[in-house]
Amino acid sequence: MHGGSRTSRTVVILTAVTALGAALLAGCADDGADAAGGKTVISVGTFGVFGYQQAGLYKEYEKLHPDVTIKENVIERNDIYYPQLLTHLAAGSGLSDIQAVEVNNINEVVTTQADKFEDLSGAPGVDKKRWLDWKWAQATAPDGRTVGLGTDIGPTALCYRKDLFRKAGLPTRRDEVGKLWAGDWQKYVATGTAYRKKAPKGTVFMDSASGLFNAVVNGYTDRFYDAKGKLIYQHSPAVKDAWGLSVKAAEGGLTARLKQFEKPWDQAFANGRFATVACAPWMLGYIKEKSGASGEDKWDVAPAPRPGNWGGSFIAVPRAARHKAEAVELAVWLTRPEQQAKVFAEQASIPSTPAAYRLPAVKDARNPYFGDAPTGEIFSAAAKGIPTLRIGPKDQQITQAFTDVGVLQVEQQGKSPQAGWQAAVEDIQSAVDG
Repeated sequence: MHGGSRTSRTVVILTAVTALGAALLAGCADDGADAAGGKTVISVGTFGVFGYQQAGLYKEYEKLHPDVTIKENVIERNDIYYPQLLTHLAAGSGLSDIQAVEVNNINEVVTTQADKFEDLSGAPGVDKKRWLDWKWAQATAPDGRTVGLGTDIGPTALCYRKDLFRKAGLPTRRDEVGKLWAGDWQKYVATGTAYRKKAPKGTVFMDSASGLFNAVVNGYTDRFYDAKGKLIYQHSPAVKDAWGLSVKAAEGGLTARLKQFEKPWDQAFANGRFATVACAPWMLGYIKEKSGASGEDKWDVAPAPRPGNWGGSFIAVPRAARHKAEAVELAVWLTRPEQQAKVFAEQASIPSTPAAYRLPAVKDARNPYFGDAPTGEIFSAAAKGIPTLRIGPKDQQITQAFTDVGVLQVEQQGKSPQAGWQAAVEDIQSAVDG
């Protein structure tokens, strides 16, 4: 979802945008900290769409607390939002009362910024057993301080085109499709080889080798760092497996050779260019939007070969927040299972609290666009099998080096796997040393 290496011109533009946005955000945060009409204004800083406003949770909370008004400050892209957050933390000002943190940034926050956030582990109404163990662990420092409460997660499934599978002579029922690759991503690639033999004209099996890399690597506990925080990406089984399979798919002609979240990728959904894509729950709405009415009931959802996680966030309360006590109370309320279930009903964001999986809004959820697929059941089951992903300070940069540099060079430029690997390693070393 994030851009890879940037040209100097782009850096200049983003720097200017970031500086302007920082000033605007600071102003928003200051405005949100003042009393309005005798009410306490709690400001919430987020990136993208968290779903709280869309699900009506702010209005619900304000009704329960007539003395409170909630103001949300939104920046669309996390790669702009997060640097601003770090700038405000360093200055100790311009912060919202609640700040969101994306999963790829949580380790850096925990290891370098924990003293600038409230410890939520002992906050009233908080019980760590309410969250998935690995989700709670991601936001907890070695000394036991928990800097953020888990919101959503991104359990991985596979979205597939039933019409294209049928034309290629493959099963179309989701239970039968899931059996094709159950337990092993190698079987998924093998299914792609079978698809290619009878592929409908102009189509390929999967959208991108980078998507496959992400799906595979995020199913392992140790990917880029070990338990001691040492970089192990050059030798880890996770990277070896993900790299090998993604390169095999690229060289085997199984991919559409597209970069995810760019315009050609979007257009390929509408054109029915590929038959499968690794998908987290938040991507279902994206697929529906890009495929349009012509794709309705052609797409379906099946379990992935192995559970993995792609995405998810936390909300935290800075110590410099103006209304800390009120913000903590709101953060605890927003992340309760019943509230997470309401967000899922609106945004398809899978909760990080297993109790929510038993609530009708999640348990009985079906998606009519995807053939009435039981998405709540599929993604909840995947969530329970996700390993405790070990996240390091440069996870995002390392992932992008592999997906946006190394794999892409093999897939789009026809370079050898060795050349692509070396390019990724050089990019990583630059990011880690920088």
